[in-house]
Formats: sequence, structure tokens, C-alpha cells
Amino acid sequence: MNIGQAASASGVNAKMIRYYESIGLIVEAGRTDSGYRQYSDRDVQTLRFIRRSRDLGFSIERIRTLLGLWQDRDRKSADVKTLARQYIAELDRDIDKLQSIRDQLQHLADCCHGDGRPDCPILDELATATSHAHC
Repeated sequence: MNIGQAASASGVNAKMIRYYESIGLIVEAGRTDSGYRQYSDRDVQTLRFIRRSRDLGFSIERIRTLLGLWQDRDRKSADVKTLARQYIAELDRDIDKLQSIRDQLQHLADCCHGDGRPDCPILDELATATSHAHC
């Protein structure tokens, strides 16, 4: 199938397919005599794997590792699980950080009267070097 058909079948647009080829995430497609890229069902399956991995937020380098594990029939599932758990730990840290930021911003918003006066604890807090807002 051509790149448009592979894009449609995999859910990965043609620009991203070309990008994945350029960085070696997928093997460069074979070409017809007239120079058109040709993709197999296996190529489309690999593109779907990449798309799903990206949907889960895996980085390109992690996807590269996952693809290697997926293609290695002698792999240990423990290796895949370890990689997933490392990513889960990173996500947990990101969630904690975002929750802390949200809580701080919520506190500042709660402190703001939101009226016609010019004084604003949100702006005052942003202007200070510390992050201990008091209402």
C-alpha cells in the first residue's frame, strides 16, 4: 500500500510516517520503480504500535526500546514490565507536581476578592520570591 493508505490504516499521518523513517524508528519503506513508498501489513502494524505507544505518552526513545522488545521473541516480559513501571513512577511524580501547582493556584484564586479593586493576591504572590501566600 502507498503512504496515504498506510496512514489511513494505521492512524498515523503521512508526515509522521516520513519522520519516523527519517529517525530510524521504522525501517525505510521499499519503493516502487517510480519512487513511491510501499508499505506492508507488518509496517502498518508497527505504525499502529507506535501510535498507541504515543497515545500513552511514551517518548520516542522508549518507543524505540519497546519496538525492540516487541520484535524480540526471546525477550522477557519482565523487561517490558520494568520499562512500564519506570514510566508509571515518572507519571506519578508529574501528577504530584501538577497537583501541588493546582493547589497553590487554587489557594491564590480563593484569596482573591475578584472585585473592582486593584489589589490582587495572585499578582502579589507572582511578584514575590517566596511561594507562601496568605489571604
